[in-house]
Amino acid sequence: MTKYITLNKTIPSFDSDSYSQKAVAMRFSRSDVDEELPFHTHRKGQLVLPLSGCVRCKIANAIWMVPTNCAVWIPSQVPHSLTISDDIDICNLFIEPDVIGLPEKACTLSVSPLLRELIVKLAELDQFYEDEGNTARLVDVLIYELSTMPSEQFDFPIPEEPRLQKIALALIANPSDRSTVSEWASKYAMSERTLARLVKQELGLTFGNWRGQLHIVIALQKLSSGEPVQRISEDLGYESVSAFITFFKRTLGRPPKQYIKKRVND
Repeated sequence: MTKYITLNKTIPSFDSDSYSQKAVAMRFSRSDVDEELPFHTHRKGQLVLPLSGCVRCKIANAIWMVPTNCAVWIPSQVPHSLTISDDIDICNLFIEPDVIGLPEKACTLSVSPLLRELIVKLAELDQFYEDEGNTARLVDVLIYELSTMPSEQFDFPIPEEPRLQKIALALIANPSDRSTVSEWASKYAMSERTLARLVKQELGLTFGNWRGQLHIVIALQKLSSGEPVQRISEDLGYESVSAFITFFKRTLGRPPKQYIKKRVND
């Protein structure tokens, strides 16, 4: 089973906002982490790109998943925290907030092999680079490539409505809970119709799709760390492996193993 620690600070000596450069990057592994901190912000926007291992991001009112060949974009001054696996190898890219063409809201982005290598290369270089020069030109290509990346829906929204928020936290704590909408409504002194209406009103989803979004987030995380489909199915409370595979394929278009294999090879 994958073990996680909460990470809100990477290498203590690296302060992205102390750099005037348009973009800076740093790479670290689990052994570089030495402390935990509460939610924090950066003046620069942040791209979290795991090269191996798994990352979960808590950003505002949602939990975001970072599967293979994806990254999470966190805009300037947005509070966030990270949870990383023990086997993490990760790059963080920080970009000035006035750079045009980047997402205005937090999102998961697909990452092309070219973008991945550009970020890794930047992390190897001196971050105090001149505005004119090879590193600056690499950064310009990197930012252009980043601006073309498509977004993915790998987040689990946590509503602000108090009762829905409690349900969301309960689902996160026990994703295998298969209680019906009626049973959840009863727990929080609502009718089934009221609960369904609130979820639709707050999130634009049905209750089933909302819970399914959490299952996709967790499944992708576990698949990326190599956990078997059988165990994932059990952890998420499915009656059978085939039922889980059917759900996964219906949601993402491919069975779990094929989906992860394609993402790794793309």
